[in-house]
Amino acid sequence: MDAVRLIAAGRHALARSAAAWDIVGEAWQAQALAQGVGSWLAVTGPPELRAEARGLGEAGSRGCGAVDRAALGEAEGAAPDQPPRAAQLTGVADLRQALLGLQALLGEVGIALVGVACATDDEGLYWQCIESIDAADESSDRVRALLRRMTVRERGSASGVL
Repeated sequence: MDAVRLIAAGRHALARSAAAWDIVGEAWQAQALAQGVGSWLAVTGPPELRAEARGLGEAGSRGCGAVDRAALGEAEGAAPDQPPRAAQLTGVADLRQALLGLQALLGEVGIALVGVACATDDEGLYWQCIESIDAADESSDRVRALLRRMTVRERGSASGVL
């Protein structure tokens, strides 16, 4: 499935999430998607974006590790080994739209996690949210760097420099 569709599905699922652990689960899904998009671009994307894309893949991977999947699975009543939505990623047809959508998703995840952290009395959930907020912020920074590099690349090619 194309990255833009997966990102839209993630944004929709996050918007439907009401329970705290559902939101944490969607944060994990978003990080898995950041990892998948970054890894895909690092291998098949434009050569001048590959180093930044590798950084996004690594940040997404660290973000996935920030989520306690065992606690997530217990809280949801589901098996913690459920594959991420990102496992369906087959390509990135519109790179700019995918990155803009991923940027929006990561921002929405951060805001939702702040709400959960502020509302909980559970210390474990609180710290889970704080770690996930940091991870979403790092992935968002990587997406922003990719978008900047794309803009520089496009300006260079428009002026005949590249």
